[in-house]
This record gives sequence, structure tokens and C-alpha cells, in this order.
Amino acid sequence: MKIVVCIKQVPDSDKVTIDRTTNRLNRAGVPAVVNPFDENALELALKLKDANPGTTVTVVSMGPPQAAEAIKEAVAHGADGGVLVSGREFGGADTWATGYTLSLAIRKIAETDGPADLLLFGKQATDGDTAQVGPGIATHLGVPCLTCVQSCEVLDDKTFKVVRIVEDGREEWEVQRPCALTVAREAGDLRIANLRCKMKAKSYQPPTWGVAELSPNPDFIGLKGSPTRVAKVFAPPVKTNRERIEGTPAEQAAKLIERLAERHLV
Repeated sequence: MKIVVCIKQVPDSDKVTIDRTTNRLNRAGVPAVVNPFDENALELALKLKDANPGTTVTVVSMGPPQAAEAIKEAVAHGADGGVLVSGREFGGADTWATGYTLSLAIRKIAETDGPADLLLFGKQATDGDTAQVGPGIATHLGVPCLTCVQSCEVLDDKTFKVVRIVEDGREEWEVQRPCALTVAREAGDLRIANLRCKMKAKSYQPPTWGVAELSPNPDFIGLKGSPTRVAKVFAPPVKTNRERIEGTPAEQAAKLIERLAERHLV
């Protein structure tokens, strides 16, 4: 079984600021970390690898040259290898252009290693919070996609059993290979890197693919190929029309029901 996991380096959320002129994140000088949700996706891939001998896990990341460190970190935790998609032409990509570019990389991996049975993504990225890239890549590749996944197991050589989180509980699905899943925190924290994998990662250098290797349509990549434009970034206004209800618990409950009834909410 072949698994591809897409990961992203994001700015440390405690130190990030907004450029008020461009409405984009200020990334210069801000420490980069692996997107936490992508760590959950990697852990799910490694669990499947543990349970199914012969499984390979390949990591793909798109970003500047230093994003290679994210791939090396994934190898330190148990991934078999990875590919970095990098080049100035890809800079400024929105979720649509990012999904298009990464889908080309996944197709290229399939040319040499065979098609992936499973594509895994974090539920969302902490810098954009759109949750669009995983489903977007699935659409570009024409494979089914399930979101907010907690667990996945192999039923047979054609089918996965997937548990996904919904607002009022859990759903169980059976989905045919190949497919894509976006993974929630409930899938589990990423395991601690072991010494053998850390030694492998230390000397590992992932290949870097640019426009020469992927041959993208130039109108579909980077800022030029991004239909999304951020018009304005602002903090929502603070609402101050709160009312404090005093009294005993019974009195507070009665007053609360009265207020809700006034607003036709009960």
C-alpha cells in the first residue's frame, strides 16, 4: 500500500503578524513549524504502516527551500521519504493554485512509484484555516474525499473503513481506493521520533521539484494563478451588550428562561 501525506510549514502562531499593506502574513523572521493538523495526518499514516507490512509513506510539501526541514522531520518520525515542491513561480499561491500544484507532484510520484492508494492531509492549516487544500487536491485528481477523519483501517485490498467526526457524533464509512482523507486532532498526536529514523533523517535530502519537473500551466500557479484576493483583514468588533444575571442558581435559571423567551428562543 502506498500513502502520500501532504504537510506544510506554517509560522509559529504565537509570533505571527499581518502586513497591513498586502493583507498577508509576515513570515520573515518568524520561526516555522510543521502544521499541527498535518502531524495528525502523518501519525495516521504511520499507524496504517505499522498495521500493514509493506506500506510506504511519502511526504510532499510545497514551500521555500527551508521547508525541506519539515520533510526531514517527517522522516525522523517514520516516513520513508518525501518531495519538496519549491520555486519562486509558486509564491503567493492561494488554496486553488496550491491544490493544483501539489496534485501535479502527486501525479509525478505515481509515475515512478505507482499510484497512491491513500492521500492524507491535515484537517486545515493554522495559518489560513480554510480546510480547502485537501479536498481541492482530491478534486484535481478525481478521487473521493472524506473530511474530519478520526481513524482509518484496511478492510480489504480495495476498501478502507473510515470514522469521521461530525457535529453530533461519529460516522462510519467504507470508501474505495484510491481516496483522500483530511485528518482531525482526534486521530492522535505524532509519535516521538526514534533514534534509527532520526539518524536516517539527519543525512536525508529530499528532491526538489520546480516548474521544470512539474510542467504546470503557468496561468494556474503562484499569485498569477490564484483567484482569491484578500480585500481586508480586521479584528471583529467587541460586543458589549451583555447582561449579568444575579441571584441564586434557581433565580438565575428562571431569569435566563425569561430572557430567552423574550427573544423567542425557547
